[in-house]
Amino acid sequence: MGMLEIRDVLTTINFLLVIFMTIFFAYQTVFIAVGFIAKRVKKKEDDKNVPFGRYAAITSARNEEAVIAQLITSLKAQDYPSDLLDIYVIADNCTDKTAEVARAHGAIVIERHDEINKGKGYALDYFFKKMKKRVGSDHYDGYFVFDSDNIVDRDFVKEMNITYKTKDYDAMTSYRNSKNYAANWISAANSLYFLKEARFLNYPRSLLKTNCAISGTGFFVSQRIIDQNGGWPYHLLTEDIEFSVDCAIDGVKIGYCDKAMVYDEQPTTFKQSWTQRMRWSKGFYQINSRYTGRLIKGIFKDKSFSCYDLLASTAPLTLLQILIILVNIFVYIYCLGKYDTYFVLETKRICLEFIMSYFINIYLLNFSIGTLTLLSEWRNIKVNTFDKFKYLFSFPIFVMSYVPIGIVALFKKVEWKEIKHFATDDILAFQGQK
Repeated sequence: MGMLEIRDVLTTINFLLVIFMTIFFAYQTVFIAVGFIAKRVKKKEDDKNVPFGRYAAITSARNEEAVIAQLITSLKAQDYPSDLLDIYVIADNCTDKTAEVARAHGAIVIERHDEINKGKGYALDYFFKKMKKRVGSDHYDGYFVFDSDNIVDRDFVKEMNITYKTKDYDAMTSYRNSKNYAANWISAANSLYFLKEARFLNYPRSLLKTNCAISGTGFFVSQRIIDQNGGWPYHLLTEDIEFSVDCAIDGVKIGYCDKAMVYDEQPTTFKQSWTQRMRWSKGFYQINSRYTGRLIKGIFKDKSFSCYDLLASTAPLTLLQILIILVNIFVYIYCLGKYDTYFVLETKRICLEFIMSYFINIYLLNFSIGTLTLLSEWRNIKVNTFDKFKYLFSFPIFVMSYVPIGIVALFKKVEWKEIKHFATDDILAFQGQK
């Protein structure tokens, strides 16, 4: 193939990639517009008349003695009838004093020992099957699932109960905030990422009456869904997204409660963040392998926008972009050994412009989204103004680091790994801040 043909083919490929990505994700610009413009719904007077449901709050904890007490304390401080909220801790393969600390603070502890079937999905499945034998299927309306490092806003259960009792939802997700936003640029980027998810994905989804997606912690699942599924049959590395995808395919409605807030601890080192996001990336590949066909079927057969949304959210399109970048780099290197004819120079220019524009545009896009998120969630980010803006500039770099993570996750065997968490100094500072 001559240089003229290489140049023309490369130009066409680059152009088609940009067009495809633009069309594929165009709907998310609508989400961003809706999320930025729409005002949050105020509380209604008749919310006070909503009947109370009976719930269980559960967490799967592995060696979490440092933080488990704070989660339990925040759950016991809920503005909700204490006799209608039971707190369970699944002490999953613990080698520390998690079980003892949890019991001492008033939680019901269920210990699990299984080093073969590791992970939160297996622990939840074990719990639900255990509970069916212990209390039956009509004891609770549903379950709130938390991570052990969380602190829960005192209105969380009350607000989730109102949404569940007034909406036709089978599961719900909540507003995921951070308890260590300003620790450093890693924690700030992670925090902003989840705030973006709440404001510009789940909030618009709820307003537009399409399915939301649960996000690891601070979510609710009804008893009828547990009964329907025979437990929790979601055991991939990203069991939360697996559940969300399965719900979209089966027409199970996942809602969003913007007034229910949970504070999550974010990684503070790049190594921790890399390990965590490596698991997420590998989990997305697992979902691609298992569910892509069913999602596509749901789009065309059932005309499900939720299936399209989840397909776009989980599709490994970063790999496609990486492939095209590598092609441009290869062509550029190939041209270095050629004479500096007009076509050689033009081909090199096309390669360099595409590579540079890709990274510049990705940075500017994520900087813009980060800015919109910061402005939208200003009051909910409890740090000083300087730190809010300081960490905004590193947010795009954090997002772009998914590129090498995605490449490594494609080839590396990934398993769940324990991440050490730390207690916060003042638990009361995270309750009643809304």
